[in-house]
Amino acid sequence: MNLVLEIRGQANETARIGSLALTPPIREDYWTYRVQLGERQAIVGFPKFGILGIGFAVEKDWNANLPYDCAAEEIYEHIAHNKGDDDISREDCLTAIRMIQDAVKAERTS
Repeated sequence: MNLVLEIRGQANETARIGSLALTPPIREDYWTYRVQLGERQAIVGFPKFGILGIGFAVEKDWNANLPYDCAAEEIYEHIAHNKGDDDISREDCLTAIRMIQDAVKAERTS
């Protein structure tokens, strides 16, 4: 599969009540970076608590993601149970994670 990085603006929807921060409503369309891995699944990067989280767009269990600056392998191992499609390879997932990491690093250093 030819992996393509998509980038779009996404406002940080983290809610703050005093010193309490609530996670944004994580849903399939909440992303800043996305790499489609199949018809129904993608790896996404999205703002969360002032950082960028990386996880799968479609999750069996809600909220499985890690910050973008974790190792790609660590992120994959943490989110792999949400892959949902055996045809999606580990290698494609790792490549997608690294594509997002590289884009975030490039944006933050420019």
